[in-house]
Amino acid sequence: MRILVFGAGAVGGYAGGILAAAGADVTLVARGAQHDALARRGLILEGPKSGRPDPIRVRVCRPGEEKPPYDLIFVGLKSHQIAGAAAHMVSLLARDGMMLLGQNGLPYWYFEKLDSPLRGSRLESVDPGEVLARTIPIDAVIGGVMNKPADLVEPGRIRLADQATDRLVIGELDNRMTPRLAAIKAVIEPGGWPVVVTDNIRAVKWRKLMSNGAFNPLAAITQSTHRQIGDFEPTRRVARLMVDEIIAVAASVGIKLDMTADQMIDDVRKRVGILSSTLQDVRFGRELELGALIDAIIDVGRLTRVATPYLEVASACAGLLNQHIIQDRVAFAPTAVKTA
Repeated sequence: MRILVFGAGAVGGYAGGILAAAGADVTLVARGAQHDALARRGLILEGPKSGRPDPIRVRVCRPGEEKPPYDLIFVGLKSHQIAGAAAHMVSLLARDGMMLLGQNGLPYWYFEKLDSPLRGSRLESVDPGEVLARTIPIDAVIGGVMNKPADLVEPGRIRLADQATDRLVIGELDNRMTPRLAAIKAVIEPGGWPVVVTDNIRAVKWRKLMSNGAFNPLAAITQSTHRQIGDFEPTRRVARLMVDEIIAVAASVGIKLDMTADQMIDDVRKRVGILSSTLQDVRFGRELELGALIDAIIDVGRLTRVATPYLEVASACAGLLNQHIIQDRVAFAPTAVKTA
């Protein structure tokens, strides 16, 4: 299987690195300093269990330098970045090739291949103008959920937080168990990332979204880790109300989640205090991934007539912050205060 990792940032870089170390036929696509660091010295993975003692030599290229066709494209871009590269990625696919889309949040394809009155409904917050729906062949899509906290500390160096929940979950959009899912599992798992094949990828996405949909926007607004938000009673209270809304919206589309808001928050507080991807983007001045993480939940709630007032407040505040980042081209990072 020829594999292309398109977007070799934190999680994409991790996936490409472990695949290369395991001997897979994999190429990483990166830009700028990340490309140069990977080409010059390889990929450095730091972590108590999944770290490697030596840099991993990887095959890396810039966008437009790929050598297609590829049987599997592992899309490491964030959800709002995919549209700009969609047509190019599709042109690199082999016949019957697959695109693994494991971005956080609700995907643009959520209501495709679904036995539901809402089948064919569109989430404008995730796919403005239906660019993705018109560009990516729906039969090529594999749904995914990536559980692997990772931080791109500097170009070519990724810090990993090893947790019991680390895994890649994959599934077909119509919930069938197919040979191609088994083939993906067989090629990725030897690298050290457990792969779980599911017959309900949407439920797995909602399960992760219980945390991301509430905590990532709050982290951006408050400049705090998930653990800090859960430890501070006023923000814990807000997070609980947001998670309750997420649970209600999920139930409105037939997904019954297996945790209460308080159980989920307690689980988050036990995890390592690594910065969320959204907070990392705030500190580096990158556009925030709000469409899939929170706005899509609000969209679904409107379709199913479930009120989401607390999610809407958090979306508005995080959205204004995102507007400053994009329009003013600024980053928000903590600065030590000098005392007299």
